[in-house]
Amino acid sequence: TVAAEVRKQVSREYGSPQLSKKRAGTLQQVPLTEVVEPVDFEEYVSSHAPTTEPGPLRQLMEFPADDLELLLQERECITLEPALPEEDTLDPRVRDALGVYTDDWLIIRRKYQNFSMSHTAHTPERLRERQRGLVKQTFELDTVAVDRHDDQDDSKRRSVSMDDTPRGSWASSIFDLKNSSPDSLLPMVLERTMAEDMDRCNAEARQQGRHPDLLGLFPAPDEDEAVERSTIPEVPREHSGQRIMVKCLSLKFEIEIEPIFGILALYDAKEKKKISENFHFDLNSEQMKGLLRPHTPHMAISTLARSAIFSITFPSPDIFLVIKLEKVLQQGDIGECCEPYMVMKESDSTKNKEKLEKLRSTAEQSCVRLGRYRMPFAWTAIHLLNIVSSVGGLDRADSDSDSERKGTWNERKKKTFERMSVGEEMCNFTNFRPATLTVTNFFKQEGDRLSDEDLYKFLADMRRPSSLLRRLRPVTAQLKIDISPAPESPHYCLSPELLHVKPYPDLRVRPTKEVLEFPTRYVYTPHTTYRNLLYVYPQCLNFSSRQGSVRNIAVKVQFMAGEDPSQAMPVIFGKSSCAEFFKEAYTPVVYHNKSPEFYE
Repeated sequence: TVAAEVRKQVSREYGSPQLSKKRAGTLQQVPLTEVVEPVDFEEYVSSHAPTTEPGPLRQLMEFPADDLELLLQERECITLEPALPEEDTLDPRVRDALGVYTDDWLIIRRKYQNFSMSHTAHTPERLRERQRGLVKQTFELDTVAVDRHDDQDDSKRRSVSMDDTPRGSWASSIFDLKNSSPDSLLPMVLERTMAEDMDRCNAEARQQGRHPDLLGLFPAPDEDEAVERSTIPEVPREHSGQRIMVKCLSLKFEIEIEPIFGILALYDAKEKKKISENFHFDLNSEQMKGLLRPHTPHMAISTLARSAIFSITFPSPDIFLVIKLEKVLQQGDIGECCEPYMVMKESDSTKNKEKLEKLRSTAEQSCVRLGRYRMPFAWTAIHLLNIVSSVGGLDRADSDSDSERKGTWNERKKKTFERMSVGEEMCNFTNFRPATLTVTNFFKQEGDRLSDEDLYKFLADMRRPSSLLRRLRPVTAQLKIDISPAPESPHYCLSPELLHVKPYPDLRVRPTKEVLEFPTRYVYTPHTTYRNLLYVYPQCLNFSSRQGSVRNIAVKVQFMAGEDPSQAMPVIFGKSSCAEFFKEAYTPVVYHNKSPEFYE
C-alpha cells in the first residue's frame, strides 16, 4: 500500500468527529502531527537482556565472545619522503593531530562473518572452498536396490507389492524391514557403564566422519535474491579519478626571437569551472633560456617537467584542455607584440634580416629589464572527447560491454552509477589509444577578454562553427603534444606538493607532474594523506576611477610571516625553468589597462 492511501485510511478512522466523541472519555487521542521519538535500540537491548537458561545450547543464543578481531596493517607511504612538516617546527598538539596521517591502520574484522547468510563478492568462491572434499551423504530410504535378476520368489514378492506401494507408507516400511540385512550386534550393550564414560564415548562417536563445516552444506543465496549484501570495506586510500597523461614535445614558430612559455589546464565548459590547477612547461631552446639567466640563475629539476598527469573524477563531453602561451613583458599592447608572429615567415628571414635583428635586440633588453614579468600572448583548446572517440571508440565500447556482463554485483552497480553520473554520452578517459597531435590553430589573446567567463563562451563556440571565433586573429605556431591514458604506476612522478612518488629510481631524471584536480562536485572520500596547499586566484582589478596615469598593473602575491617585508616566506611554487620556490609571484601584465582581468 502506498503512503498516500495509508494516510487517508488513518485520517478517516482516527480523525472523524464520531470516533473522537466515542473515545473522549476513555483514551486521550494522540494528534497525528505529533512527532514520536523512535526507540533507542542500544538502550533497549542493554535494559532488556535476554534471559537464557544456562546449558550447552546457550552459546547458540549469543554472539561469540571472540567474534571481533583487531588487526594492525602497516600504512603504505606512496612518496619517498613524508608529506608532514618537520616535527621540530610543530606545536605538540598539532603534532598529535597529524598522527592520523602516519599511524598504521586498525582493522576490526568479524571472525564468524563467513558463516552468515549475507551475500558478498566472495560468497560463491568461498562456498566452493568449504564444500571441497565433502562426502555426499546417502540415506537408506534413498537407496532401494531393486535387483530384477534375483530368484523368482524375490521377484514375485517385489513386483506386486513394492513397486505399487507408495514410498514412505506403512507397507513399504514392512517390506524394507523384512528384506533388510540385520545390523551388527552392539558390543557391551548389557554391561554397566558410568554415565560420564557413556557421554564421552557418544561425543567421540559423533565426531567420527563428521565434516568440520556443517554450514557449508547449505546452498549460498542467489546474488539477486540475497536478503543482505555484506561488502568487505577496502583500506582507505586517496581518491583518484580517470587519469590522462599529456606530454609536451615541441613548440615552433615561424620566427624565434624570444622565450615563450606554456600553461595547461582542464576546463569544464558545461559546468563553467576550472577543474585542474595549472601546469607550466618550457620548450624553449637553450639560447632562449639564456636570455633570462640573470633572473633565474638556478633551475630546479622539478620546474623542467614537460609531461603532466591530469585526474578527471566526473568525465564529461564538455571537458577541454586549454593551452595558453605567455611571453616576457614588452612595450606595446598584445596586438603589437603578436604582429611579427602573424606576418613574418621563416622563408623571409633573409629579406627581413635587419628587422629580425632589431626584434631580437628589443626582446633581449626586455628580458634583462622585465624578465620577472609576463604578458598574455596566445591560446587554444583541445576538445578531449574528439581525441578519445576518434582513436579508440569501438574498442572501448566492446571492452565496456564485456566487463559489464562480468564482475560482482557491487562492480556492476558502480559502473551503472558512473554511467548515470556522466549522462547518455559515456566518456572514458582510461581506455583509448595514445594520440600525437600537432596543434596549429592558436588565437591571439584579447586584452579585454581574458576572464574565465569569456573563455567559456569561446569553448562553447569551438564545438560549432561560429562567427565569434572567426573574428579572432590566428597566430602561426606548431605545438606537438602526446595524449594517452596514464599508466598505473608511472616512474619519475612528482605529487602536487613536489614529493617524489614511488617508484622514482633516479632523482636526476626529468620528472612528470601530477596535477591536482578541482572536481566539479564534492567527492566523499577520506583524506588519507597530508595536504596543505593554498590557491590564490586574482580575478580583476579596477583603477579606472583613479586620477593620473595608471598604466601597467601587476598583482604581487606574498605569504608573510610578519609585517616586515623581509618576512616573506619562500613557499610559492615556481612555474617553469626557474627555482622551485619563490617569495613572491606576479600576475601577467596587460599593457596600459586600468581595469585588467587575470586568468592565473
